Order: sequence, then structure tokens, then C-alpha cells
Amino acid sequence: MKLILTVLIFIVLQAPLVTLGQQPVVYVITIDGSINPSTSDFIHKSIEEARKNNAECLVIRLNTPGGLLKSTRYIVTDLLASPVPVIVYVSPGGSQAASAGVFITLASNIAVMAPGTNIGASHPVSGDGSKMDSTMSEKVTNDAAAFIRSISEKRNRNVKWSEDAVRNSVSITETEALRDSVIDLIANDINDLLAKVNGREVETSSGKKILNTVNAKIVNHEESWFQKFLGIISDPNIAYILMMIGMSGIMLELYNPGAILPGVVGGICILLGLYGLHTLPINYAGAGLILLAIILFIAEIKVTSYGMLTVSGVIALFLGSMMLIDPSSPFEEAVDISMNVIITTVIIVSGIFILLAWLVIRAHKRKAMTGESGLLGEIGEVFVDVINGKGTVKVMGEIWKAESSENLAKGDKVKVVGVKDLTITVTRI
Repeated sequence: MKLILTVLIFIVLQAPLVTLGQQPVVYVITIDGSINPSTSDFIHKSIEEARKNNAECLVIRLNTPGGLLKSTRYIVTDLLASPVPVIVYVSPGGSQAASAGVFITLASNIAVMAPGTNIGASHPVSGDGSKMDSTMSEKVTNDAAAFIRSISEKRNRNVKWSEDAVRNSVSITETEALRDSVIDLIANDINDLLAKVNGREVETSSGKKILNTVNAKIVNHEESWFQKFLGIISDPNIAYILMMIGMSGIMLELYNPGAILPGVVGGICILLGLYGLHTLPINYAGAGLILLAIILFIAEIKVTSYGMLTVSGVIALFLGSMMLIDPSSPFEEAVDISMNVIITTVIIVSGIFILLAWLVIRAHKRKAMTGESGLLGEIGEVFVDVINGKGTVKVMGEIWKAESSENLAKGDKVKVVGVKDLTITVTRI
């Protein structure tokens, strides 16, 4: 009994030593591109993964020209509420933390930059990069300035510079950022970063924590294939193209009912496009013009307009595409729809609709080849003499009861001039 008790006491006393001897783990993720809903989701899941595995910290390698303000707010919220210390590392050399990247960097527990990088230029602009009207610009800028001030105050960073980055689009290098208390450190690489942050005390949502990053195991956490896919379709250009492909597929199904494949592909593309556009400020006037373009293309089949409806549809589609993103919304320059994409897509989609309309109109004008209407004008031969206006005639290989205002002999060539029930009316050629 004493032996068992002694062994249990030894195990209990040794347990903390084993725990203390465990190798610390540091999670590292890479954000290289614009900030969108997929980016926000990836960072959120990475923080959860780091928390579950008791990681010392999460390092975000950042290189971004900007992105969606709504997604940026979600990321900032996750960083401020994270129980795991988050280090934003602007790297490698030549990278930038512009626009939305400034908000994310300032919201981290420790902000680090690599040599040859820059940070700044967070002034809100319209979706196409142009200037907004003065009233909207002031409203949006004040909101973004208040947002970045609150982040800087929370993390004890340079509030004045942060506000200047929003109001005056200032941008600085890593050495200037360190001098002005915008960031905490400059590090050459991940190993240099981990050596410099070791022993630092940070404030997280779960309390203060002293980082232990000496000889830490680095775990590179990658996006799943599905997250990468969502990131691709979150690009406004890709989302717009998917919407146009979907619209074309649905129209093909309407023009040719029963084809199935165009309708299925079109429906999938529209849903994927809607996912990509759901965070963008859709201008309903632009969406209405695109819908009007579809109606005009369909109307071209039913109404003789000598091409006027088609031309109007092309114009409506182009203007609707230009107006699809609300120009008065505070989005960074990284998230506009390219003019080249709009022009190319409008030409292709308009060409498809014009071709479909032409094929349908030609089919409507073509003489019927089957049924009773297909017999009109056909040439036949008297099979049984037509006497007193009645007999039989062979037309297109079929024997028909025939009527005529004159008597006809077997072998006479006749032309079908009428069809009623199962009897045809013929006249001699």
C-alpha cells in the first residue's frame, strides 16, 4: 500500500515538470492578396485551431493591397477577442499592409514588419477607385477614422498616425513605423521574430500571457481547398463573370427547354456569383438594367424591331455592369470590377443572345416540315382518279383522301392547297 501511494505521489509531482518540458507550438498562416469573406473565415478558423492546440501564438504573414471593409471589421473583432496572442508580420520584403491591412496590423497583439516593407494609405475610396461626393466621403472617412482610433487606443499604438493614414492616406516604411510607435518590432524572418518576442507580455481576451517562443515548433496552417475556392470566387471580377455565365445558361435553357445541362450549370454559376457579390454594395439600378437587358433580348424574338431591342439590350447590359457596384460605398481599390472584364463579358454575352435570337427567328420563319401545315404547297400524284371532286392522292409517300374542283386522272401531278382534318384539297399543276 505504501509503495502504491509513493508511486502516485511521484507521478503527481512529475506531471507539471512534463508539461513544462513540452515544446511550445506557434501557428503560422499566410494572407497574400485582397481581404474578402474567405480571408475573414480563414483567420477566424486559424485562431480557433491555435486555441484548441494550446499554441503560444498565431503569426499572420501579411501582404495585402486592401479589401472589403466589412470583412476587415470581422477580422479586427476576432483579433481583439482572441484568447491566443496574435502577431501580424508584414513580410517578406517588398510586401505591404495597405488600406484594410493597416487595420489588421494595428489590431494585433504584436505588430512586426520585415525590412523593405511599408504600411499605410487607408483612405476609403469608391468601388471603381474614383472620388466620392464630399458628403459621402466625409461620412465614410469619419467612420473609418473612428474605427482605427479605437483599435490604436486598445493596442496602445500611435493614434495620430493611424488617423492620418485614413484621412490623408499617409504611408511609411518599417523603420518609420517603428520610430513612430506604429509597430513593435522589425524582424528579418520568422525565426528572428520568435526570438525577439520571447518573454514579452501581451494582453489577450483571456488575460495577460508571457510568450515562450524559444525553440518553438512552427506549424504552417494552410487554407483548405474549399477555402481557397471561396477565395477565388470572392474576387468581384470572378463573381461578375460567374453571374454572366449563369445568366447565359438560364437563357439557353429557356430558348431550348429540355436541354437540362445549360440550366443546371447556369443555376450553379448564379449561386456561386451571388456568394461572391453578397458582401459588395449592389446598386439596384445597375441590377435592374441587367434584368432589363435580358427582357429586351427575349422580346426581340416576339417583336419585329429591326434590331432596336437588341441594341437597347446591349446598352442596358453594359450600363448595368458599370453601375452594378454602388460607387458611394467605402471599399478599397482592390475590389472593383475591371473595365476590361466588363467590356469582354458584355461582348460575349450579347453575342450569345443575338445568335440565339437569330436562330429562333429563323426557325419560326422556316416552313413546317411535319404535320398538316407541312403538307401545304407540296407536290403529289393522283393515286385514284378524282371524280366528282373526290379521290386519293399520294403526297410525300403517304396516301391521302383528296378533294378537287375538277376531275383528275391517275398519275396527274397536283399541288396541295388546303388541309382539313384528314382530307387535302389539291389543284392540277
